Amino acid sequence: MARINPYLHFNDNAEEAFNFYKSVFGGEFAAVMRYGDGPGCDEMRLSDADKAKIMHIALPVGNDYVLMASDSIEASGQTHTEGNNFSISVSADSRDDAERVFRGLADGGKETMPLQDTFWGAYFGMLQDRYGVNWMVNYDERYAK
Repeated sequence: MARINPYLHFNDNAEEAFNFYKSVFGGEFAAVMRYGDGPGCDEMRLSDADKAKIMHIALPVGNDYVLMASDSIEASGQTHTEGNNFSISVSADSRDDAERVFRGLADGGKETMPLQDTFWGAYFGMLQDRYGVNWMVNYDERYAK
């Protein structure tokens, strides 16, 4: 069965927010990736400020949940405000499960990033469903239960 986790979007303070959440919930970050660490940042002509922003951060909360987030970058042209600053992240049990969930949620909606193999080793895609809810579908065999 797929697992669901909240994924928050910030304009430029994801790291600050997650240090706060870490002080509240405890634990250690499972991942901290910056835009400057990813491939293509030179082709995207990211500013130094955008390169330093959080591309992905994850904080396990309890035994079964992971709070995750990223910052928006100027190059994407996207900003987030209250009400559109979150997605639901689905961690699939297999590639087939990821395909099934992604296709089901995309029916009548729009893909914002097709399911594909990523540089971080996962099979990942993003979409907005027909009701305007943002979803991220991820399968990473290293973490599948």
